[in-house]
Amino acid sequence: MASLSLSSAHFSSSRSSVSTSSLSPSSPSLPLLRSPIRHRHRSLRRLTSFSVVPHRTSHSLSTCNSQIRCSVAEPLKVMISGAPASGKGTQCELIVQKFGLVHISTGDLLRAEVSSGTDIGKRAKEFMNSGSLVPDEIVIAMVAGRLSREDAKERGWLLDGFPRSFAQAQSLEKLNVKPDIFLLLEVPDEILIERCVGRRLDPVTGKIYHIKNYPPESDEIKERLVQRPDDTEEKVKARLQIYKENSEAIISAYSDVMVKIDANRPKEAVFEETQTLLSQILLKRMIKTVMLIMKQVLADKASPVQDKWRGIPTKLNNIPHSRDIRAYFYEDVLQATIRSIKDGNSRLRVDINIPELNPEMDVYRIGTLMELVRALALSFTDDGKRVKVCVQGSMGEGALAGMPLQLAGTRKILEYMDWGDDETLGTFVKLGAIGGKEVDEEDDMFILVAPQNAVGNCIIDDLQAMTNAAGKRPVILINPRLKDLPASSGIMQTMGREQRLEYALTFDNCYVFRLLYYLGTQYPIMGALRMAYPYRYELYKRVTEENGKEKYVVISTYSERPTPEQINHAFSGKSREQSKKSSGFWGFLSSVLS
Repeated sequence: MASLSLSSAHFSSSRSSVSTSSLSPSSPSLPLLRSPIRHRHRSLRRLTSFSVVPHRTSHSLSTCNSQIRCSVAEPLKVMISGAPASGKGTQCELIVQKFGLVHISTGDLLRAEVSSGTDIGKRAKEFMNSGSLVPDEIVIAMVAGRLSREDAKERGWLLDGFPRSFAQAQSLEKLNVKPDIFLLLEVPDEILIERCVGRRLDPVTGKIYHIKNYPPESDEIKERLVQRPDDTEEKVKARLQIYKENSEAIISAYSDVMVKIDANRPKEAVFEETQTLLSQILLKRMIKTVMLIMKQVLADKASPVQDKWRGIPTKLNNIPHSRDIRAYFYEDVLQATIRSIKDGNSRLRVDINIPELNPEMDVYRIGTLMELVRALALSFTDDGKRVKVCVQGSMGEGALAGMPLQLAGTRKILEYMDWGDDETLGTFVKLGAIGGKEVDEEDDMFILVAPQNAVGNCIIDDLQAMTNAAGKRPVILINPRLKDLPASSGIMQTMGREQRLEYALTFDNCYVFRLLYYLGTQYPIMGALRMAYPYRYELYKRVTEENGKEKYVVISTYSERPTPEQINHAFSGKSREQSKKSSGFWGFLSSVLS
C-alpha cells in the first residue's frame, strides 16, 4: 500500500487514543464506555452506590473512558488550620479514619527526616540544634516530597497546620499544590487559653488530660500529672498572637476554598460538619462524572455518523469548490460549534482543511475562509448575540512589522463583505484585532480568524490576554496555527514553549476535518478524518465504486484525536498488537508526521 500524507495536519503526539475497531469486548482492560451497554449500566449502578472513601471510590471507576477525566476518583486534598487547643489534632484523626487521607504534619516530617538521616533531615537538624527556625525552602521540599509519594496521590492528603505563612502558601501555589477545601477551626481566645492552661501531661503514658474537661481516671494518675512548660497563660497568649498573625496572612491565599467552622462545640458536632463538607465535594465529583459518562454512553449508542448527516461530499479536489460543498462545510462547522457552546464550552477550536482552506496549497482562497466566518457570525446574531470578529494585527516593530502572509487583506475583505441588513455590521457584528484591549463589555462572543505565530513573533501572548479578558464568553478559533516558529536566534522569544503548548491545549476541538493524501501528492485523496462535537473522531477511506463514483466509508473511530501512526496502521490493516511496534517505512513515516 502507498504511504499516507496528512494534508497540512498538525497532530498532537502527546495524547494517546485507541481505535474501537481494534478492541475486543472481552478484553479485561476494555474501557467502560466501549463495552456493551449492559456492562455500562452495571458500572453506572456501581457509581450510584457512592462511598465517601476516595481510595474505594477509585476502584469502582477504574474502567472509565480515557477521554473522561474520572474526577470522582480524584482523591481529596484538604488543608486544616486552627489555633493551639482548637481541637485540630482530634479532627485530623477523625478525618483520616473516615476518609483514608494521608495525614501530613510538618513536625512529624521533620522528626522522620532527622531520624532517617536524609540530606534534608541533616540540613534541618543543623538549624534545630542551633535553636533557629527551619527555613521555608527545607520545609517546602519535605512537604513536596511527601505529597509526591504514591499513597498521597492515590488516597489524597490532609495538610495539618501548613502552610503557616503567605510565603509558604505562595511556594505551594508554584508547585501546583492546591486544596479542595481549607478548614479553619475557630474558638474564642478565652476558651483556648482555658483549654491550654488546664492541660496536664501524664509523663508515664504520654496521655493528655484536662483538670476540668477531661480529668484523670484515678488519684494515682492525678498525682503524677505535670503541666507542660508552654501551657502557661503567658506563653499561650504569645502563641495565639503568632498564630493570628500567620493565619491572617494566608487567609487571602485560600479565601476561595476556605470554610470557617465553629470548633467551640463537642468534637462529634464539629466532625459532623466537617464530614458533610468533605462528602459534598466527593458527591459533586461523582455527579459530574456520572453525567459525563451518561453523555458519552448516549453518544456511543448513536451511529458513528450522526443522524441527519448526509456524509462527506465527493469531488473535493475539484477546484474551485462548488457552492454546495462550501455550504455543506459551513453548516457542519456551525452545528458542531452550536452544540459545543450549548454544553457550556467556551474555548473552542475549529480545524477545517479542505483544499480552498489549506494555506499550503496554491488553491487556497481567503474568501472561502471569510465566508465560513460570516456564516458563523450571522447565525449567532440571529439569536441576538453580539459577535466580534477579530483578525490578527501587526506583529513586531520597524522592519519586522507586519502580519502573517495568509491574512493579508483580511480586514478589508471583512469590511466589504455583504453582512445583510445595514445595521448588522457595526451593531451585532463588530470587527477587531486579537488582544485583551479589544474585549468590550457588550461583546457576547468572539470569532478569531486564523490566529497564527509568525517568524520571530508569537500570537500566544495577545491571544491569552484576550481570553482572560473574555472570561466565560465563548472564544472560537478558526483554523489556528499555534505551533512554534523560530526567531532569528532559532527559538521563540516570549512565553516558554511548555507554557505555550499548555495554553494552546485549553481550546477544545469542536470540529476537525482533514483530507488524507498519498505521500508527496495532493491527489488522489485516500481518505479523511472528521470530528463534529460531541461525536467521536471518524476515519474514512475513499472508495471508488464500479460505476466510477466515489464514496467515503468509515474504517475506524477514536475517542481522542488519532496520531499519524494510528491512522497509518488503520489504513494498512494492522491489528492493535501489530501497531504497538512500527518498523520499516511505516515506522519512518510515523516519526516524520508526528
